Amino acid sequence: MSGATLSILIYHRVLARPDPLFPGEVDRALFERQLRLLKRFYTVLPLPVALRRLQDGALPPRAACITFDDGYADNADHALPLLQQYGLHATFFIATGYLNGGQMWNDRVIAAIRHAPGDTLDLRDLGLDCVPLSTLEQRRAAIGHVLGKLKYLPFEQRQRMAVDLRRRAGGATRTVEHAMLTTEQLRRLQAAGMGIGAHTVSHPILAAMSDRAARNDIANGKHELEQLLQAPVTLFAYPNGKAGRDYGPAHVEIVKSLGFAAAVATDWGVARAGAGLDLFQLPRFTPWDRGRMAFLWRLRQNRRQSHVHGR
Repeated sequence: MSGATLSILIYHRVLARPDPLFPGEVDRALFERQLRLLKRFYTVLPLPVALRRLQDGALPPRAACITFDDGYADNADHALPLLQQYGLHATFFIATGYLNGGQMWNDRVIAAIRHAPGDTLDLRDLGLDCVPLSTLEQRRAAIGHVLGKLKYLPFEQRQRMAVDLRRRAGGATRTVEHAMLTTEQLRRLQAAGMGIGAHTVSHPILAAMSDRAARNDIANGKHELEQLLQAPVTLFAYPNGKAGRDYGPAHVEIVKSLGFAAAVATDWGVARAGAGLDLFQLPRFTPWDRGRMAFLWRLRQNRRQSHVHGR
């Protein structure tokens, strides 16, 4: 249909219950409400199907796709049963280095500050601040501060600092939260008919790496998934995903050269057929609103943005 647009939604986690530290995080009850709204007001399609229809002009009005990034275990435990209940499809982009008990650097930081004893955490020797932790609001602010400071450091330095932070906050004596998918859970998603895409091995900032290292991380993530699933993996999601900051034209060319059919970013907007369509930089949208009308309104506003095109 001429003028039809494709909204691609990004999720990361679906928690069993609300988290007081992150009240805006999607939990199971909220995800179910959003699925009901999507099923009623949008045509939800598998991402490969939507992209084919986008190219051949057969995309229905208010078309949408659901995607998940990173590979959290709650995707299988909580998101999958609800997707199956409502007869909806999602594509899961997996960072393979964290399967089977791995922990991403940001989750180490969050766990450290969440569980740190006392009312302050002195991080000045790490080049950070002495952060107050007396209230939930202060712990939430401390997490945002530390994540922002570490995010664009060189990969190995960022990893070391996250581990050190967890240790000094008491993490060495605590059980590590196994938040990521196991191989069995990944295969459960596949067996349920869900899409599986690549998201690198280690979830690095590609723009901060050499092109050779970036290519290896992208290629190895694709290969590992294909070995685990015994199926081709043709979709890719750029880690963090902001064009010009997290990845650049060289990484788009790498993704193309490795045989992917399409790739998604995290810049807002919708995809629209035509000369501006770039299948290797598809925009996506994060639906964080908890209220029914606010959720639908933000989706509508995203579709109506003046810069809507293939990027």
